[in-house]
Amino acid sequence: METKFTVRRAGPGDGDVLGGIHAAAWEAAYAPFFDPGFAADGIASRLTRWHVRLAAQDATILLAEGDGRPVAMSVFRSSSTRPGAAEILSFYSHPDSWGTGVAAALMTGTLEYLRAGGATRAHLWTLRDTPQSRRFYLKCGFAETGADRPYDFGDGNPLTQVEYERGC
Repeated sequence: METKFTVRRAGPGDGDVLGGIHAAAWEAAYAPFFDPGFAADGIASRLTRWHVRLAAQDATILLAEGDGRPVAMSVFRSSSTRPGAAEILSFYSHPDSWGTGVAAALMTGTLEYLRAGGATRAHLWTLRDTPQSRRFYLKCGFAETGADRPYDFGDGNPLTQVEYERGC
């Protein structure tokens, strides 16, 4: 039986859920790039940071649910570098949900929110060395812009991010 996914705006009580999704996805995809101690600290901080982020209301945060359980999240706001565009700041799904279609449903919902908010284009950055995420963004209609940048997660060893963009 095919799972139906729903997308909703995250609310004040969703901090723990967001933290669980972010920490699990970050551990699976990003932790291998760091020494174990730094990775463990990064996972722990991702578990607990979302209550403050929700209270700040500095971005829109969406959750996608499958079988009544939140399993994916996106965070976006108006782009600080491109008038009329939005930037997707975070896009994660729990590793247990990889391959289920929830990420595609969430991207569709994210782009619908962006269009409804007046954005005409969306851009995002992802690590160059994460082929799974890069394939996903291409499948969703994003294209590489050719831009890259170093990004330091706080350990003093910057990793290369590449930029993707598409119309909303």
